[in-house]
Amino acid sequence: MSNEIELKLAVSQRALPALRRHPLIAAAEKLGPATTLDNTYFDTAGLALKARKVAVRTRRQGRQMLQTVKCAAVSSGGLSSRPEWEQPWTGAFDFSMVDQPDTARLLARHHDELVPVFTTRFRRETRRHVPEPGVSILLMIDTGEVKVRTPDGVERSAPICELELELERGRPQDLVELACALAQDLPLMPADVSKAERGYRLFLGTPLTPARAEASALEPGQNVVDAFRTLAFSCVRQWQGNAAAALGCTDADDILPDLIHQLRVSQRRLRALLKVFAPALPENFAATWNARLRDNANRFGDTRDLDVFHAELLTPVTPEGLADPTAMAVLLDTVQKARNEARHFASHQLDMATQGRLLLAFTADLYRLPTGSLAAAADLKAFARLRLDRLRKRARRQAAAAATLEPTRLHALRIGFKLLRYGVEFFAPLFPARPIKRYLEGVVNAQTALGFLQDVDIAHQRLSDWMHANPALAPAAAFVLGWHAPRYARLRRRVLGECAPLLDGRKPW
Repeated sequence: MSNEIELKLAVSQRALPALRRHPLIAAAEKLGPATTLDNTYFDTAGLALKARKVAVRTRRQGRQMLQTVKCAAVSSGGLSSRPEWEQPWTGAFDFSMVDQPDTARLLARHHDELVPVFTTRFRRETRRHVPEPGVSILLMIDTGEVKVRTPDGVERSAPICELELELERGRPQDLVELACALAQDLPLMPADVSKAERGYRLFLGTPLTPARAEASALEPGQNVVDAFRTLAFSCVRQWQGNAAAALGCTDADDILPDLIHQLRVSQRRLRALLKVFAPALPENFAATWNARLRDNANRFGDTRDLDVFHAELLTPVTPEGLADPTAMAVLLDTVQKARNEARHFASHQLDMATQGRLLLAFTADLYRLPTGSLAAAADLKAFARLRLDRLRKRARRQAAAAATLEPTRLHALRIGFKLLRYGVEFFAPLFPARPIKRYLEGVVNAQTALGFLQDVDIAHQRLSDWMHANPALAPAAAFVLGWHAPRYARLRRRVLGECAPLLDGRKPW
């Protein structure tokens, strides 16, 4: 068994000439002429291998035929490490070389059921980059397509255009450093989705879905910096998954609102993580990335705010014959135009070069983080308790300041609860599950109530601005705000009382 360590980067067809001309690519040793690779992926009719994240492939390369078995691996920033078994293909499957017991048993059980599922055909240009003694990296430019025929006979295809960096000698971060250098001049996007996974998605017609936050995978024995890295890579996967999916949309109107929302969630979680772990991190690292992630999230803020306004404040309103129909029509038209403009603006802001450069730079900085003696000696659970106590005390001060019920004070309390929620979620595996779950439910409920108040306050200001520009929608704006006024008033009266037990009561940590 070999362990394949690679970093996959998506690249646009238009950028290929610039990629080939790049000094780092042009100076690398060319390993023979470009070759065409024909690959066929096999599985059972019920896709039993896919269910276990195992891929079986045959490859024709010139006159040579190879059989390959791969297992899936967790990827971050496009960087992945996975077990691989490769041998000559003789016309019949031979899995005797697979020495991972679970995988070997799975393949033996389904040996006679394997049938072709999809194919890939691409042209590969290969070079070798040796930046220093002890480091050797293969650079492979792949261009071609994935082709499938679904069970009901529908043919589908998708283009392949990517740069793979495969480690021959050196450290995994050497791949990231090289990718960062290339991304300074080229639009490159880390791509965690393998060709096999793309083929299965095409075969099944899997719809585009947003990548949501992963559950914390902390372990009590980790040192504090390694714990931060684990959580940060989890956020990076959410960021990358949503950015890549949104970039794959051919039209701004096709970009799912939830993709943009979950991309922004990844930025918020990363910024919260930087604040929670700040005492264990280099000061420049935390401050720099907090600012860069804030600016990146702000590119897409208006889109999310308008989607929330439409979905949660406008759609639930039923006129019941009481609202002015002309004014309501004007309001609906105004909101839709604003959403379209915001979505088109977000699509222009969602730039492959910018997102790819940020993702790679952050990943590289994660690998560079030093683990000093203090971080190595600190007990993770003790660190977690100290940080959660600090977050709760901060929220308590914000609750006291919000006693006036001023919108800005309530908004600050909402942010405090959001940070407390993320902190509890990050450290949850270190403490008893049931008390943590109950506490989180209370924090989420408080955050939701405060969020509704903030959404109405934002809507009030937005409607005021629109009414100033177009007085004709004033009756509709008043009707919408009046519709939500009872709930707004009720939550505003009760929210501080509901927050108090979470900030003054017994702690689950």
